Amino acid sequence: MADGAVGPRLYCCFKCRNPVSCHDDIVSKTFRANNGRAILFSHAMNIILGPKEDSRLITGVHTIADVYCSECGELLGWKYWKAYEESQKYKEGKIVLENRKIVEENW
Repeated sequence: MADGAVGPRLYCCFKCRNPVSCHDDIVSKTFRANNGRAILFSHAMNIILGPKEDSRLITGVHTIADVYCSECGELLGWKYWKAYEESQKYKEGKIVLENRKIVEENW
């Protein structure tokens, strides 16, 4: 990389700075979590998934799994495994990370 060049924009765990997703993987910035705003990503890395469970969310019942940082174990959000309503199927396989649990950094 040339001097002054900026690497990819990554989202990292706020606690340990472990990179967990890329800016290019953002699907939507208009999501809500229990504790405020969140971002929907198409892909995440350096995460551990909790067990799948059915949960009633604002948009209906979904099968989700909690998403944890693989480095420090911090709960960061959740992954959608299954959406039961047709209008919500686009979420399947995607990851929601809470804004307050991630920080944007240039690598």
